[in-house]
Amino acid sequence: MMIFAPGSSAVVALLGLIGVLVWRLREGSRQVTLKTIVFPPLGMATGFSMFVVSGFRVPLAWALAAFLIGALVLSYPLIRTSRLVLKQDTVMMHRSKVFFMVVLILFAVRYLARDYVGKIISVQQTAGLFFILAFGMIVAWRTAMFFEYKRLFAHRIPGDLARSSDEQGESRSQER
Repeated sequence: MMIFAPGSSAVVALLGLIGVLVWRLREGSRQVTLKTIVFPPLGMATGFSMFVVSGFRVPLAWALAAFLIGALVLSYPLIRTSRLVLKQDTVMMHRSKVFFMVVLILFAVRYLARDYVGKIISVQQTAGLFFILAFGMIVAWRTAMFFEYKRLFAHRIPGDLARSSDEQGESRSQER
């Protein structure tokens, strides 16, 4: 069993939070594509390999409950505070001003719950459950983003994607 210095868990958790916030800030200034929506959950799915080690395994009912809590409860604030907007032919993420507050609250809830759950089950099982919880949250959020992305382009024909709406307006006025 590994022994950590008191407070090291909090320091690592805060460093992780800072990393996530910086990543989200950078992500907000980049174009959103289907690839950037789909790849994070796929990349995160490799984390399920932790369950090869027996210490991380939890009962299936617990895993399902963690996934559903993440997907149905914790993803909801993320879905409500972020939306995709079409700027000419580029899709960008537009977050409300409370998006980062939601991220901080989710961090606090998960951190405090981890301490409670960690008293009942092993550290490895706690890590496994919270991974599944986070995975459910990310999958639901990214699924909502996927459908919003598709909705933005649903009314357009494929040739329109190469031209901005301004160019289309100019070409139509020149045709008349």
